[in-house]
Amino acid sequence: MPPTLAFGKICYLQIPAIDPGHSADFYEAIFGWNIRRRADGEVAFDDTVGEVSGMWVTGRPPSSEPGLLLYIMVESVERTLARIVEAGGEIVTPLTPQGEGEAFATFRDLDGNVLGVAQQP
Repeated sequence: MPPTLAFGKICYLQIPAIDPGHSADFYEAIFGWNIRRRADGEVAFDDTVGEVSGMWVTGRPPSSEPGLLLYIMVESVERTLARIVEAGGEIVTPLTPQGEGEAFATFRDLDGNVLGVAQQP
């Protein structure tokens, strides 16, 4: 099924990386993103539901201080944080419950970018 194409939909992300291939391995292992090489040779991804795409870009500083903060949906924040740490990432904001079955946390990836993870009941 093709992605939803609608006005106002968030559809594409660029993630700063020193080594796009290494960063792609991290996100594939943690979140199961589909990694692909574009026709121009750039390393790109599609999220697990095929709704958001993006690529890793070099020559850009990491988003190391949260301004705009992207959250990635996960089944379990606790288990995901353990995988992030095992893969070399760092927890910034620990597991924070938000009611029945909801929780969030933030982490720093291998390149210093800060992103969040969130779970819903």
